[in-house]
Amino acid sequence: MTHPDPRTPAPDHAPARRAMPGAFPGAGAGGADVPDPLAGRRTRRGATLGSRRPLPERPPVPASAAWRDGDEPGRRQFADLGPLKLESGGRLPAVRLAYETWGELDEDGGNAVLVLHALTGDSHVTGEAGPGHPTAGWWQSMVGPGAPIDTDRYFVVAPNVLGGCQGSTGPASTAPDGEPWGSRFPLLTVRDQVAAELRLADLLGVDTWALVIGASMGGQRVLEWAATAPERVDAIVAIATCAQTTGDQIASFHTQLAAVAADPRYRDGDYYDAPDGEGPHVGLGIARQIAHQTYRSARELDERFGRIPQGAEDPLEGGRFAVQSYLDHHGDKLARRFDANTYVTLTRTMITHDLGRDRGGVEAALAHVTARALVVAVDSDRLFTPAQSERVAAGIPGAGPVRYVRSDYGHDGFLIEEDQVGRLVADFLRTSDQPR
Repeated sequence: MTHPDPRTPAPDHAPARRAMPGAFPGAGAGGADVPDPLAGRRTRRGATLGSRRPLPERPPVPASAAWRDGDEPGRRQFADLGPLKLESGGRLPAVRLAYETWGELDEDGGNAVLVLHALTGDSHVTGEAGPGHPTAGWWQSMVGPGAPIDTDRYFVVAPNVLGGCQGSTGPASTAPDGEPWGSRFPLLTVRDQVAAELRLADLLGVDTWALVIGASMGGQRVLEWAATAPERVDAIVAIATCAQTTGDQIASFHTQLAAVAADPRYRDGDYYDAPDGEGPHVGLGIARQIAHQTYRSARELDERFGRIPQGAEDPLEGGRFAVQSYLDHHGDKLARRFDANTYVTLTRTMITHDLGRDRGGVEAALAHVTARALVVAVDSDRLFTPAQSERVAAGIPGAGPVRYVRSDYGHDGFLIEEDQVGRLVADFLRTSDQPR
């Protein structure tokens, strides 16, 4: 799911137990095992969380970090797409998508590429941090001049997904009555999101995408594009994703939703008038921690952190292990740049994702995909498992065998293993340029 900076460690975490192959900065150095400092010690009764070392003072977390009208737009452009009837029977009276573009569209319109972000991503795929964009692009190695998706050659479009919180219509947007949508925002599906993106393509004058590419939640939209509008998609790259969410995935998503809803400051989704520090950041942070465990592999967490205490904290006195600090950090980090209602809305779209709905089942839907397809799995992914990628590749007539990214980092390998993913995409684009 999107994670603009997947490598960021907790700023004060302890060294990892063992260095992992290709470890990223902060993963620890040296190859020797570090002895467990708690081994052989008796558990003390009555340890409390209050005995941990105090955390540094930070500014209060905003009730919502959604982009709002009047904020600096940065590189965002905006497309007003009119009303949209939704698959669930609801209706949005007006839809706007924020998007960014790079490169120029050829006269024949044949060089357009659509990049679709994951759960907590946005339209800022590549580019520096700056006004309107607090972080640098989340896929800088993939998109740009000379990159696998070469913006000197391709016209690249990246929308913020419908239901998002970075300029597109979503729960934090203003409803017709002048107030944020909040709890009134309707249920969306992946199919609704693609319907909005189809309108964006029409507005931009793109009749056919040379490539539609995305990973995780973005990969779900890639497959929906290929099934909904096969005549408008020449090629797809679906990375670390699925055609239909499983019971195990729904269970994980459900616990994340429950964490947000259980925060009394969530107020059933109507919290936008709350002052900083009084929003549902606790529930959102816990949801992110639950999710982050599925973004990384057991091996990485064990070898990077093991049972190392967090700095000077003593777990027997209520302090944390380093891995707990790491999760705390990622929970806090997301709450400072995202919106709780958006997290709920987009997670629900993943819960209901089923490419085969009203199409005779998943295999029937995949069989009608006419695009050339590259299906990529991360071998250690425990969120969208390799078996799900194998199902997608087996069902699409224009797909070859699944190509694997070898990684110890789990699902986030699609972001971390930049060289592997880049080579696969570049090779696929070269072969896609050749006549069928």
